Parts: sequence; C-alpha cells; structure tokens
Amino acid sequence: MSKKRGGAKKRKDGGGGKLAAENRRARYDYEVLDTFEAGMALVGTEVKSLRQGRANIAESYVAPEGGELWLINADIPEYAFGNRFNHEPRRKRKLLMHRREIERLAMAVQKQGLTIVPLKMYFNEKGLVKLLIGLARGKKHHDKRETEKKRDWQRQKARLMRDYG
Repeated sequence: MSKKRGGAKKRKDGGGGKLAAENRRARYDYEVLDTFEAGMALVGTEVKSLRQGRANIAESYVAPEGGELWLINADIPEYAFGNRFNHEPRRKRKLLMHRREIERLAMAVQKQGLTIVPLKMYFNEKGLVKLLIGLARGKKHHDKRETEKKRDWQRQKARLMRDYG
C-alpha cells in the first residue's frame, strides 16, 4: 500500500527531491550571478511541517553573521500535531556550508554590495532539507521591464509555434 505524503511537490528539474518552498519573485527582482546549495539546521517539527509543503521563503534573506550564514524571516508554520515543544515559525535558521564558501559569500556581500537570496527549499534524494541560495545583484526598474519583455516574447513565440508550427 502506498503512503500519501503532504503538499510537497515534485521538482520540475528532475532533482529527485520534493520542493518545499520556492521564491519565484527572486529572479524577477534580482540578477542571480551564482548559486549554492546549503544545508539547514532544523528541529523535528520544522521538518514535518516542510513535508506538508507549507513553507514560505518569499520575504526571507540570508545574512552572514560571525562567520556563519543565517536564514532570516523564513516562515515555516507550526506543525499541526506538535506539542508544547513546537518550533517558532519565523526564527533565524543556521545554514550549513563549507567555510570557504561562507567566506566567499560574506566578502561578496561586504565588498561588492551583493545580496544573498534564497531561491528554493527542497528535500534531496536522501531526504535532507536543502536551500538553494543565490548571490545576486538587485535589478533596476528598466532591467525588470526588459525581463518582462523577454518573458512575454518567449510566451508569444511558443504560442505561435504551437498554432502554426
């Protein structure tokens, strides 16, 4: 008999894991220069809540503090069947990466004025929660309009190919 899982969706990129949360607005607001995969230090009720697919990383960001990276303002709602030891929904969560990667990201934020934005939160093949973060530069208003034009043209081109191709 098969088990039914919560609301977590299968990833489109064929990564094998399940998507827990996605920041779709990040690629519109920022120009992502480089991406990194980071682990997360979570408590049990947070993982159970993520398996239900109810997380939100839209307003969150990553900040380097004291040689460590922290995910700030990510919303993982309380687990419905948790008891008095349930987690706080918007607490700071430590990201787990190699020391050199952390130093590289911290230097880019400090010297170049770049931002670290969370892109996707997902479960990998082993069932561990991973966060795809991007080193990004904020887009200006005209850059956003250009992105919109490209997206609209791609959509129109696909429609034309489907109708007349």
